[in-house]
Amino acid sequence: MTGAPARPRSNLRVGAMALGVACAMLGMGFAAVPLYRIFCEATGYDGTTRRVDEAQAAQIVDSGRTISVRFDANVERGMPWQFKPLQATDTVSIGARDMALFWAKNTSDKPITGTASFNVEPEQAARFFNKIQCFCFTAQTLGPGEEVRMPVVYYIDPAILNDPDNKDVQQITLSYTFHETR
Repeated sequence: MTGAPARPRSNLRVGAMALGVACAMLGMGFAAVPLYRIFCEATGYDGTTRRVDEAQAAQIVDSGRTISVRFDANVERGMPWQFKPLQATDTVSIGARDMALFWAKNTSDKPITGTASFNVEPEQAARFFNKIQCFCFTAQTLGPGEEVRMPVVYYIDPAILNDPDNKDVQQITLSYTFHETR
């Protein structure tokens, strides 16, 4: 019976390995959301725009060509806000900085905090849509009956002109949905 004492040690090893795998999977579960967000921002996947700072934006040169940008605004069901773009479409020069304004109003009798999620269509154009400043970068709190104008400062990267997937794109849609932050 020389093999009998090895069995408890073997079970302990298998248990430790299973616990290690479970911990690794739990860690990957927590890391998945921020890693996915980083991936989407870097590639424009799933309609995610790029966030750039003033220094990066200052290096972009106006191409002299234009494209139409359409603005869309929504609120999640049950959120007591009104939300809309102040201009439905704009023709912008590719490579030039531009600004769009959105209007929001809290129609409830209590303060409401909201966070805006965004999307760009067509999806392949998202990686060329660069935001310098946006209300979507932080949560917005509106008091009862309060209304605000919220800017988005952006530009379309001139590299879109050399991208074969975007050669026929004539209009880009920037869409926002406000969600109540609880």
